[in-house]
Amino acid sequence: MAIAATHRSSAARQQRRKRYAEEDTSPTTKRELNGWYSYAIAAEVFAVVGVGLFLPVTLEQLPREKGFLFSDRSKPCVLPAGPDSAGGGGDDPHSTLRLLRGRADGGSGSDEQCVVRFLGSEVTTTSFAMYTTSAAVLVQALTLICFSSFADHGPYRKKMLLTFAYAGSIVSALFLFIGPGVYYLAPFLAIIGVTCLGCSFTLLNAFLPLLVSHFSDDTNSKFSPVDEDSEDHEDEESSSYELDTLDPDSTTDTPKSNPEKLKRDLERSAKISSKGVGLGYAAAVFFQILSVVLLIVFSKTSISKLSPTLPMRIILFLVGIWWATFTLPTLRWLRSRPGPPLPSQSNNRKNNTFLFYTLFSFRSFWHTLTVAIRLRQALIFLFAWFLLSDAIATISGTAILFARTELHMGTIPLVFLSLTSIACGMLGAFLWPRLAARFSLSPKAVLLVCVVALEFIPLYGLLGFVPFIKQLGVGGIQKPWEIYPVAVLHGLVMGGISSYARSVYAPLIPEGSEAAFFALYAVTDKGSSAVGPALVGLIVDRAGTIRPAFWFLAVLVCLPGPLLWWLDVEKGRRDAEAMAEEREEEAGYTVVDGDDRDVG
Repeated sequence: MAIAATHRSSAARQQRRKRYAEEDTSPTTKRELNGWYSYAIAAEVFAVVGVGLFLPVTLEQLPREKGFLFSDRSKPCVLPAGPDSAGGGGDDPHSTLRLLRGRADGGSGSDEQCVVRFLGSEVTTTSFAMYTTSAAVLVQALTLICFSSFADHGPYRKKMLLTFAYAGSIVSALFLFIGPGVYYLAPFLAIIGVTCLGCSFTLLNAFLPLLVSHFSDDTNSKFSPVDEDSEDHEDEESSSYELDTLDPDSTTDTPKSNPEKLKRDLERSAKISSKGVGLGYAAAVFFQILSVVLLIVFSKTSISKLSPTLPMRIILFLVGIWWATFTLPTLRWLRSRPGPPLPSQSNNRKNNTFLFYTLFSFRSFWHTLTVAIRLRQALIFLFAWFLLSDAIATISGTAILFARTELHMGTIPLVFLSLTSIACGMLGAFLWPRLAARFSLSPKAVLLVCVVALEFIPLYGLLGFVPFIKQLGVGGIQKPWEIYPVAVLHGLVMGGISSYARSVYAPLIPEGSEAAFFALYAVTDKGSSAVGPALVGLIVDRAGTIRPAFWFLAVLVCLPGPLLWWLDVEKGRRDAEAMAEEREEEAGYTVVDGDDRDVG
């Protein structure tokens, strides 16, 4: 009891003084962290199982059932089901299993792309999926620009997170009702779902610097939280984390940057981020295994005879239920951490309210962009992230479609492929912090190592153009089994990038602008991710095959390396703190006994 009291006393001394009336300066608690982790478990399943696997396959398969061969527009890709059709379902009890294990080409025997009409133009079914991905990330970027500014004001950060979460879960569940006859509706649901996912993750990331900055510092202690259940009151804000950090008597509002503090915060941020990624990937692995079991069960029943996509759409429905269910702990435990109040109108006429806040959103985003330009290290990181995220999104999307259309892998092998990548991603999320500690690697160094490792994926694919390797028929991902080692490498690399990218970026953000800057991070991410898939789609439309895209990917992956090498995180942290102090002075706030007073 005495030790707990000492911890509470230490936490109370360190609790930061309020800069505005609604600011929550209470120390980060174990329950609050669990609420943050819970959303990673909830949404990562849709990100991996949905967006990473079943959405691209569903978007390619739905129009395929209504499409025609690339070389002969008079021949359908999938023959009508019937007793006389070569590959139709009919009464053959094994036809469904064949469709799940291999390409649903309806017995046409063609290995080429299928073509379908969409919005008045002819596109391949592969391009149909890639263009949908590009449209989704563009809509997501626009949504973030319009709404992210509100998240740094009042309690809107958490409210918007929950709104996007439940909207996305509903959209995922609605895929159950999208059949081949209405395939043109699938892209719109996919766009909404991907937008909700990206926006909610942006808002979740915005909590990371807040969680780190509100840790209580206690000398001669370990990284071990005090359980809230030991407190006298459940909502008492004095529970703390024991950390080997600064003097507990310090009450400085914004501690000045120094190498030791930066190192502690980076390690803490990386540890929280890595655990969140690891738990999310673990949930995705569990759901992937469940998906395999369900697909095997469906293949032995008459359910999938209605449509080859029906089992996948049922899984997307279950993903939506999972997403909604595991968001509940986030709703209960994650603190709102309100920001400053929204600016009010001088003229309160209701007919001007919408226009006022719309203009406020765009002005705020433009202001964030101008601030980021002034913060040179943040700008360098954002340019690097623009290129790296484009490479990641393009490789991920291209790999699934390459396996589907070039290697002719069916749904079940694709699930095992995705499961391999995600399992290795989970391993990487927990392994990289250990490797970083073992070899004294900074978070920036981990990112550089991951970029170098990622370059091996397109380089290996390019071996398929080497004449003697092409004649061997093995090497350069010419055989389906070759893509599994590639998935292992991809997963390990993604575990590191997902864990360390946001922990490197977080110290570069001025305090009080977390949501706005992570929205800029996401806009950079998703805005760039619209470029690569669209270019790959154009390559496929022109060449009729995906393999030439490896040249594009090989160049794209190596571009962010020099920018990450030039990044100076310590200088970026100092610049961000100076910018935060400057903005506080401009806002006219001073702190007196915990209350905010206008000095203007």
